[in-house]
Amino acid sequence: MLKVRNIAIALLLVSPALFFSSAALAGKRPNPNRGKSLFKATCKLCHIKDGEAKFLSPMSKTQAQWERFFKNEKKIGACVDASFKKTGTKLSADDLNNMSYYLIKHAADSDQPETCGQ
Repeated sequence: MLKVRNIAIALLLVSPALFFSSAALAGKRPNPNRGKSLFKATCKLCHIKDGEAKFLSPMSKTQAQWERFFKNEKKIGACVDASFKKTGTKLSADDLNNMSYYLIKHAADSDQPETCGQ
C-alpha cells in the first residue's frame, strides 16, 4: 500500500514538470494575423496579377499543397532570398511558421478560404 502511495505522489510531482517542459519545447503558437501581414508585405509584391511571379493567394493551393510547399527547403529558400532582395526583410523561421499557418488555414479546401486582397 505504501509503495502505491509513493508512486502516486511521485506522479503528481513529476506531471506538472513534464507538462510545462513539453509546452516550452513546442514553441510559440503561430499567429495567422502576422502571417497574413507578412504574406502581403513580402510575397504579394511579386505574386500579383501581371506581377514578376505567378499570381498567388491562400486559395491558389489546397492545404496539402501548402504543407508540401513549406516542407520544400529549396523553394522556401528561393522565396526568402527573393523577398530579401525585393524588401530588405529577411524572413525568420517564426515568420515562415506564421505565414504557413495563415496560408494553410485559408487554403482553397479550408473552412475559411481567403484571397488576401487580390
